[in-house]
Amino acid sequence: MIRRGLRMLRIAVVLARYRLDELLVELPPLRIARAVRLVPWGRRRVRELPRGRRLRLALEELGPIYVKFGQILSTRRDLLPPDIADELAELQDAVPPFPGEEARAIVEQQLKAPIDSLFARFDVEPMASASIAQVHAAELPDGEQVVVKVVRPGIEDRIRDDLELLGALARLARRYHPEGDRIRPNEIVEEFERFIYDELDMQREGANASLLRRNFEDSDDLYIPRIHWSHTADHVLTMERVGGVPVRDIDELRRQGVDLEKLARRGIRVFYQQVFRDNLFHADMHPGNIRIDTTDPDNATYIALDFGIVGSLTPKDLYYIGENFLAIFNRDYRRVAELHIEAGWVPADTRIDEMEAAARTVCEPSFTRPLEEVSFAELVVNLFNVARRFKLTVQPQLIMLQKTLLNIEGMGRDLYPKINIWDVAKPELERIFRERYGIKRTARRIGREIPAWLSSAPEVPGFALDALKHAARGQFRARLESEDLEKIAASLKTHNRGTPGAVLTAGLLIASSVMAAFDVGPFLSEHSVPAMIGFAFSALIAWRAMR
Repeated sequence: MIRRGLRMLRIAVVLARYRLDELLVELPPLRIARAVRLVPWGRRRVRELPRGRRLRLALEELGPIYVKFGQILSTRRDLLPPDIADELAELQDAVPPFPGEEARAIVEQQLKAPIDSLFARFDVEPMASASIAQVHAAELPDGEQVVVKVVRPGIEDRIRDDLELLGALARLARRYHPEGDRIRPNEIVEEFERFIYDELDMQREGANASLLRRNFEDSDDLYIPRIHWSHTADHVLTMERVGGVPVRDIDELRRQGVDLEKLARRGIRVFYQQVFRDNLFHADMHPGNIRIDTTDPDNATYIALDFGIVGSLTPKDLYYIGENFLAIFNRDYRRVAELHIEAGWVPADTRIDEMEAAARTVCEPSFTRPLEEVSFAELVVNLFNVARRFKLTVQPQLIMLQKTLLNIEGMGRDLYPKINIWDVAKPELERIFRERYGIKRTARRIGREIPAWLSSAPEVPGFALDALKHAARGQFRARLESEDLEKIAASLKTHNRGTPGAVLTAGLLIASSVMAAFDVGPFLSEHSVPAMIGFAFSALIAWRAMR
């Protein structure tokens, strides 16, 4: 408890040094940390920096887990102001490596064999190091070059402690911050916990990579390295080593004669194929995780790395988000409003004409510019932000999709600034939807379901007869489940707990009043002692009930 208090105080001091007072002033337990402004060693000239920059620097000083938290937080553009979200997206996940000998020991312990029998060569010096794991170059006995990703020793304990602390801070923010109920900081921490524990599981990351590889096995657009399952365990991942040029090294791509326009258009297509064709998309596609195979400069191919975070949508959300995209492409704002209501993202009683007007207000000004200057990703984000006025409810997977769309579009414009996103995305999405929801695909889906329907068919008449009998007897029962009912139940439970106390208090007050009125002895200073005791007990019970 003392250690947690000291760590919380350190967080508060760092935030105060970077003049992030708005995060402290609403949290009474941390206000004392503002005294750090008085010490001469505080950060110089931080007051002139934008608030997003100050927050990013503070997270980097706090350590790798907080950097990772900031990265995840940057995806929640539905909750953060744009300037803070943009700055947090710049957080770099780079930390000093742990000793290579420890990595060897972890590999041997996880794979249950000596390192020399597992690899012909294992480089003790790591190639790269991040907050969760570090990567070592190695060679398999058959001569194949691989990379071995090893989870940091003791990282689970550190993550567990930091998550407890972040949870405590989230509860404080929820309680004291004026917008705590809207921001829901505890839910953000829970989302972060889910993401970071997924990244700890190398088996899960390997499975993500294998499925993505299978989806693009015959593709010339994207290459996914092969996973070596014989050399993979919970905390160790062995993957084919790939070369290529970092996608951000545009000068080198130009030097090698890569067709940058074709490469940019290919990246947009890959995104729509992952999301709408396969319903499995790489959700961490920042430039550090993308390389370019320039073996054939006229037909350069993307190479994806780091598969700790992937996203998928429910079939319902996948359909409605695709239809929304197509409606925006076609400037059909009424259809956008109808889809939001049909999908259940906004309440059913939302006025379509009002939401249509809001969508038109957001989208239409963009079409006054040439399409190559219009950011479709920003349009989608702005549309969701406006829809929040209509009590928009969006699942975390849709937020991940927004973030990935922003990354992909930004990467495409870096490669070829004049790219027309609409010209690439609209026909690709229309083609995928024709195939996914066309007659042939639907017929095949129905064909797969027919055996299950036939196996259940003999039971249907019996169910119908039972339902008719219950209806005739007035015995239909409905089971309702909702958050509102849970709140009502909790309120009734609280009320019921207080009812006995209220009855007892009322009884004591009446009895004490009667004893006082009829001078029931013994007496103290001419006051009835039994009556005084009764009044005291009734006051005590009432005080406890109000706590």
